[in-house]
Amino acid sequence: MTTTPHIVVLGAGYTGVTAAKLLAKRTDATVTVVNDRDRFVERMRNHQLASGQRLRHLPLHELFKGTGIRLVIDRAIHIDTERRQVELAGTAEPVGYDLLVYALGSHADLDAVPGAAEHANAVAVAEQAARLRDQMRTAGTVAVVGAGPTGLETATALAETYPDHTVRLATSGALGDSLSEHGREYLHRAFDRLGIQVWEHARVAKVDANGLLLEDGNHVSADTVAWTTGFAVPDLAREAGLAVDDRGRILVDGTLRSESHPEVYGIGDAAAAHTQDGQVLRMGCGPGGLAAACAFHAITARLAGRTPKPLRVKVDGLCISLGERDGILQLTDLDGSPRGKVRTGRPVALVKKAVLHATGWYNLRHPGLVLAGARQG
Repeated sequence: MTTTPHIVVLGAGYTGVTAAKLLAKRTDATVTVVNDRDRFVERMRNHQLASGQRLRHLPLHELFKGTGIRLVIDRAIHIDTERRQVELAGTAEPVGYDLLVYALGSHADLDAVPGAAEHANAVAVAEQAARLRDQMRTAGTVAVVGAGPTGLETATALAETYPDHTVRLATSGALGDSLSEHGREYLHRAFDRLGIQVWEHARVAKVDANGLLLEDGNHVSADTVAWTTGFAVPDLAREAGLAVDDRGRILVDGTLRSESHPEVYGIGDAAAAHTQDGQVLRMGCGPGGLAAACAFHAITARLAGRTPKPLRVKVDGLCISLGERDGILQLTDLDGSPRGKVRTGRPVALVKKAVLHATGWYNLRHPGLVLAGARQG
């Protein structure tokens, strides 16, 4: 490796932006970010976009202004690990690297269920969340598929914004199965208050123009469908010959370095990150931020000739908004089991607003704050 390494970061989501800015500010490396769009997408707020709220416009060139980061707006189509270069869709000249930070994230898997790609709107995609917003102006009934945090936030935001509409939610499990008993009871009361109709243990077999066909033969009618479940990662890592798990996520060690290619680090949803206890971090912005900070520590330690310490995480947590003035905060073990007392109500809604402001504004400009949350050793 050269004395001044070139670090390429693929992806400019929450984890990619954080890692790139930390590396550019606190190392002597040359940093290049490759992303397929020229603005940052606040994915954690897409349910608000779907319900009609305006989101901040965050151009990447402004977020990177003054950092020295080179921004390439293009789509990575191949990683040549032997030559250590990334081939791009719209540029003939590949981007070479000494170190690669793979932060391409995840996307909604609309191909898993017939008809979903044609008739459902993936809330994880900003353009489709905006399309759902437009459809809600004329749709009388919406069916939300999935009862993870995004599904719960989408259903409650739509029900609160459109009280004269019918909001339905279908989940393959039980409503609030990741919450404590008190949390589940509170969630059911919130759904009853908002008039949201729930189909539990309902697996979707097909999506059509009139709603959802369930595996048990029942049909959930809807004028439009919001898809918030089933996520996949890009095939780029698998196609490049990197070691991946059965979902295509890069297999990394406790310092977020690829198990097969030591010059590659994987962070965020596209990496299967393990703690010292062997638990895999869930997909999500919170765990992704910890992974980005750990990868930064590991890279800087190795550049300085030190042995990095692995990521150490003991607890996780779910902070879920239930509309503008309500919410649930539940600590969990890393396996998703609820832990401790659940917090509810308006104070949690205020906490969630603060989290969204920090992750979508302050942390992007001052990523050093993320380092305080990454415990190592």
